[in-house]
Amino acid sequence: MTAGQALFVGGLWAEPEGGHYAVVDPATEETVGWAPEASRDQVRAACAAAREAFGPWSRTAPEDRAAILGRAAELIRRDLVAHADVARAETGATTGTARGMQVAVAAARFRRYARVEPAEWAIPPQINEAGPMGRAGVLGALAVRQPVGVVACVTSYNNPWANAAGKVAPALAMGNTVVVKPAPQDPLSVYRMARALEAAGVPPGVVNVVSGRSTGVGEAAVGSPDVDMVSFTGSTAVGRRIAEVCGRDMRRQLMELGGKGAALVFDDADLASAVAGIGTTFSFYSGQICTAPTRVLAQRGVHDRLVEQLAGYAHRLKVGDPREPDTVVGPVISAAHRDRVESYVELGRKEGAVVVAGGERPDLTAGFYVAPTLLAGCTNDMRVAREEIFGPVVVVVPFDDEEEGIALAGDSDYGLIDYVWSGDVARAFRVARRLRAGGVGINTVGRNMEAPFGGFRKSGVGRDVGSYALHAYSEVQAIVWPG
Repeated sequence: MTAGQALFVGGLWAEPEGGHYAVVDPATEETVGWAPEASRDQVRAACAAAREAFGPWSRTAPEDRAAILGRAAELIRRDLVAHADVARAETGATTGTARGMQVAVAAARFRRYARVEPAEWAIPPQINEAGPMGRAGVLGALAVRQPVGVVACVTSYNNPWANAAGKVAPALAMGNTVVVKPAPQDPLSVYRMARALEAAGVPPGVVNVVSGRSTGVGEAAVGSPDVDMVSFTGSTAVGRRIAEVCGRDMRRQLMELGGKGAALVFDDADLASAVAGIGTTFSFYSGQICTAPTRVLAQRGVHDRLVEQLAGYAHRLKVGDPREPDTVVGPVISAAHRDRVESYVELGRKEGAVVVAGGERPDLTAGFYVAPTLLAGCTNDMRVAREEIFGPVVVVVPFDDEEEGIALAGDSDYGLIDYVWSGDVARAFRVARRLRAGGVGINTVGRNMEAPFGGFRKSGVGRDVGSYALHAYSEVQAIVWPG
């Protein structure tokens, strides 16, 4: 790709006023494309275009909106391999992950929200006693979901397809219009998604995409008076700043923020299952995922065996070119992020942790690689056990009994997804109910994509996925009448 990518504003492909910047393949350090740098004025124009398009789009029949989403899903699936090649090149994901967990998931999300769901539901009639405003009677009521308006979708770099689709699809299904600001590291995939939506028949202004490395691009979108809601996925630090801006104008917000998932492994756990689940931290997006079980709490009776088996698992994983079919661990997103992850490993050493796997940079000629790293001998007050590293690094903290394990899991600023491994299912559910996390996996790291997704504490605000996303991207209106 040699020509620079254009912005998508008001149904037109526009040259960026800030020029272009290189998108770098984290596996080869080569340029894979040129992304547009929007000016603040262009971002404001995108928000204004979304505002103008909102009225007609919100009045479009839900069935017609759904039909466009369905066509977009099919168009994305049709070109899945080509889309995945770009996604792999700009994110560093393995080919299998780019195809199966990025592009295919995005298509599935558009297809899911092409199903029309009722936007209203009856509330049981209520008998009101006589009062100063009138006589006694029965009042009926409906609860009606109404679109919020213009949604600024600020997406993360670890999965540009699935993350953007998880915001755009339910927002459009509810009758909102969107301005998407993709992560600066890998925006080319999001522009491909916009092409598919354009080809599917989305009206001008309903979907807009603006990108840039400057923080001013995101600031202009979040601060625009035309924006009614911000949906953000990213770090807690950035989420806090966005929330402050939203709070000034009482804007709706959906925040999917950081995580430091605790994985409680009890003495009676199936160790093979626990090792395979925890091992996804090393392989899945090279640990660049907020839901990863990065903080292992191991009961002492199983601690040593678990550490030994996790270390063996990490040593067996092939680190290298994500295009190779047997590669399991690809690079992290950038040289700067590699340095950040490595600095945490060094910090762990200084804090007294023992590096039992990894800890050294892989011997590869190019690319931003980090070896799968396991830190044992940790305590829960170490920074490596408390802060989100966002890389293929797992820390192990021992505990004695159930109460201590629950207390350690809760001793965190985060509360996105925790995990429990135990052969006693009753105990696993009992423990899960006491964990202060938005989700808990019992003997699995899998997700049900209709279950609500979101976090407690500094892991976020709100819930989405499945039908919960339709609530997230809507306001609920009550309509009352005399029965």
